[in-house]
Amino acid sequence: MRVVDKEELRAALSMSAAIDALDDAFGGDGPSLTTPMRTTLATPAGTLLSMPAAGEAGVGVKLVTLSEFNPQRGLPFTQAVYVLFDATTQAPEAVIDGTELTAIRTAAVSGLATRRLANPQASRLVVFGAGVQATAHVEAMHAVRPLTEVVVVGRDRTRADALVAFAKRLGVDARTGVPADVANADLVCTCTTSAVSVFDGDDLADGTHVNAIGAFLADQRELDTQTMRRAKIVVETREVALREAGDVLIAIEEGAIVANQLVDLAEVARGRPVRTAPSDVTVFVSVGSAFEDLVVARAALRAIA
Repeated sequence: MRVVDKEELRAALSMSAAIDALDDAFGGDGPSLTTPMRTTLATPAGTLLSMPAAGEAGVGVKLVTLSEFNPQRGLPFTQAVYVLFDATTQAPEAVIDGTELTAIRTAAVSGLATRRLANPQASRLVVFGAGVQATAHVEAMHAVRPLTEVVVVGRDRTRADALVAFAKRLGVDARTGVPADVANADLVCTCTTSAVSVFDGDDLADGTHVNAIGAFLADQRELDTQTMRRAKIVVETREVALREAGDVLIAIEEGAIVANQLVDLAEVARGRPVRTAPSDVTVFVSVGSAFEDLVVARAALRAIA
């Protein structure tokens, strides 16, 4: 059984390759494979999630801890381990750094949504947050759109400055900013632990595509009601979104949207049009899926082999 650490995973699997693997998977069988709802356990230090899945790529399970105060300790908010088993024998094949796998797959599925939904020449990105997910999202947006500017909105100035420096190493102009900078953005990624909306939907420019990935509980949101009211909304699956996605559930409760407006990402990957005009606002709401972990874990192991 192989142990794949963060460095080996990153060296083997590029962000573009992860996006392509998810594009192929969502365009094929999609998350209709054996992917039960995640289980959640409240712990004294935060939350433990268990996320199993099975399909042609194999059998796998990710164990994830979410620790609210870890960023203050200089540690990731999300930590995880992934175990991948053979599809036929169910023998364990690999134990993979789940924190890095989560960072790659979360940003890669946003990259897939952006590839399919954003205006082709979208180039100005505003990212909320300055941690692992925000960094991975800058990389994913750079992989699918011709970025010319990145604006980082984060509470921790040191981490925000570090993300600005990362974006500059990608060859993109970058600076720190404020929530109202969404008025000049083509792309917005919200990668925070905030339980309340992080910008005013009235400020959002026409034609913008938004990826919202931070709110993973039904009573949390990063996007306000006005953003959801204005948008054409895509989710990983309606079933999961209607159970876990606070951005969606709160907007439904407030009467801003209805459930049948939601479009599954698999439908989009198979060619269903969502954006019908350059001025459309599109939103992708992601709470994560064990199916995505399995796809990216298998792609990584194939790349290493």
